[in-house]
Amino acid sequence: MAEPKTKYDRQLRIWGEQGQAALEKASICLLNCGPTGSETLKNLVLGGVGSITIVDGSKVEFGDLGNNFMVDDSSLGQSKAKCVCSFLQELNDAVKAKFIEEYPEALIDTNPSFFSQFTLVVATQLVEESMVKLDRICRQENVMLIFARSYGLTGLVRISVKEHTVIESKPDHFLDDLRLNNPWPELRGFAEAIDLNVQDPVAHKHIPYVVILVKMADEWKTSHGGTLPSTREQKREFKELLKARMAAMDEDNYKEAIDASFKLFAPQGISSDLQQIINDSCAEVGSSSSDFWVMVAALKEFIANEGGGEVPLEGSIPDMTSSTEHYVNLQKIYQAKSEADYLVLEERVRNILKKIGRDPHSIPKATIKSFSKNARKLKVCRYRSIEDEYNNPSPAELQKYLTDEDYSIAVGFYILLRAVDRYAANFNHFPGQFDGGLDEDISRLKTTAVSLLNDLGCSGLTLTEDLINEMCRFGAAELHAVAAIIGGIASQEVIKLITKQFVPMTGTFAFNAIDHKSQLLNLC
Repeated sequence: MAEPKTKYDRQLRIWGEQGQAALEKASICLLNCGPTGSETLKNLVLGGVGSITIVDGSKVEFGDLGNNFMVDDSSLGQSKAKCVCSFLQELNDAVKAKFIEEYPEALIDTNPSFFSQFTLVVATQLVEESMVKLDRICRQENVMLIFARSYGLTGLVRISVKEHTVIESKPDHFLDDLRLNNPWPELRGFAEAIDLNVQDPVAHKHIPYVVILVKMADEWKTSHGGTLPSTREQKREFKELLKARMAAMDEDNYKEAIDASFKLFAPQGISSDLQQIINDSCAEVGSSSSDFWVMVAALKEFIANEGGGEVPLEGSIPDMTSSTEHYVNLQKIYQAKSEADYLVLEERVRNILKKIGRDPHSIPKATIKSFSKNARKLKVCRYRSIEDEYNNPSPAELQKYLTDEDYSIAVGFYILLRAVDRYAANFNHFPGQFDGGLDEDISRLKTTAVSLLNDLGCSGLTLTEDLINEMCRFGAAELHAVAAIIGGIASQEVIKLITKQFVPMTGTFAFNAIDHKSQLLNLC
């Protein structure tokens, strides 16, 4: 067997050893192992999750051979859960795999405590009634839950957890934490020791842009009442001043300073998103508070005291044109400040833990250090329960989507997926599931959809005839191409939740294979 670091090399570069360790400890339960569920679990098994349990009471039928690559001719008549489990085990023998030959709906009704043993449940192809029951169970047991469903040429993915907190959100674009407009004494001292008017042309073109901006900002403030450029005209003027200080046209460091001047103009202090987090009621911690909220409480104290309105410094600097000596020294200054801020934050975390009656060392140093470095990028995601979303819909949001040309089909499929569940509850089959009677099914589904729209507070609005006809033509089929996409999205969200890295979706993901569109509906 390959060594884990070799085996998982590419993904370790994305979520690191800490993220991989979380995956390898995770226990995943899959409900229904048709193509949607199998594709989801395949991605997780290849990623190295700790263990999987497949729950499915059905047998492999001839139709499964055309849409599920994890069964073959020899599987006909056998337990689908057993066959898929065996195939997945072959993909990664480090993953513990087992199956339970039982219908998920029965397990949800008769043995709800079964789900408490898992880190996360992936529920595929469940109808509305079972979704509501399972969501209630998982929330009570604090088990993370993801719903995934493919239905003809459409599909949905929906996360359901009470609260999910993220320290390493890893945004694609985020402003470097350089504190150019609020330099601390060591950074200011370093900048003051460098002469921008040095005569040596080699030295002049190797002054780091951080130093150039700090010194030029001080010059600007001296002649502008202590304020930095704020208007468009002032910012343009500041860039012209930078350009005027260039001794030659090939000075990349000054070009970098001009390009990075927007970092100087950024407002001081913390973002509105972070302000919302530190003002959250959960930041008033007690003995049962999570480690995340204990650290948020410590961060709030830090910002109000040692931070002077700022979070702990991240401590990294971007690449820039500079002499090696200047760059290394600048790097050390940022790292030293980051370390000092971390130590202060750590002390505050330990004091809060002691105050609330917990072991002061119960939160590892590595966790606090990661929190300190990522304090600007913290995220808190909360999700409505499925029951609340279905029983207390937001008519305004639904109406907005239904009347928006870009979103009308996505929300139409969302509504029709609920309508087909109502249809199946009334007629014991999905519309278009059997040959013959398609016109009658279309008429019945249209009536059901109109009734559902009324219940959702969208009376007077309609879904297009084409969309209703297509839904009936789907016949509740799981197409492998659609299932693979839905499974890929679902497994991606599972990894986000388990590793607690990156920000999971906060709405219902809707895939429309007819128009090749993926959209997020913010209904939860």
